[in-house]
Amino acid sequence: MSILADEPVRVADHDLDDLVSTVNRLMTESQRHGENITRLTERPDDEDDDPGPAGPADGENAPEGAEGPSSIFILAMAGQAFEDELTALGAWVERLLLPVYGREITTGRPWCFEWREHPEAIARLHALWLAWQQLTDTEAGPVGPATWHRDHLDPAWLQLRAPDGPFGACTTSAARPSHRLLSAPGSGEV
Repeated sequence: MSILADEPVRVADHDLDDLVSTVNRLMTESQRHGENITRLTERPDDEDDDPGPAGPADGENAPEGAEGPSSIFILAMAGQAFEDELTALGAWVERLLLPVYGREITTGRPWCFEWREHPEAIARLHALWLAWQQLTDTEAGPVGPATWHRDHLDPAWLQLRAPDGPFGACTTSAARPSHRLLSAPGSGEV
């Protein structure tokens, strides 16, 4: 039996979720690869401007005028590089992480829909996303996803969603969205 080009392809309903997940993953990966290509092609050939492999030691944004990120970590980025990375991270959080792992919002597992305003959340989610990209790649092998869950997702999720975590003063019920930034130690704010 041959399939003609004009015949529609039928996909079983139970396979649609897998297909949607695969398409979302491929779109995220494609966007990430495009951003990496853009960064690589925009980088100057002159290596004299290179700040060194370590980048900013204190985790602050790169100085104004720097010619590209000194690190792949989002908190080491500045300007448009930071904004582009945050946009890509947001797509991954909204399309994959929350729909699959979000679970119920409670006082024991708070969440903030304004997570982009919490620097700790940005840092943890970005690190989680970087690990996901590496450990869900085919080169990671069949245990890559299990390793990502055990070594990255579970500990990061426990920290983010802990009652005393970065969202501790935010939403504790999906029906009552709330957002409040906690003051940093030594900031003098009350």
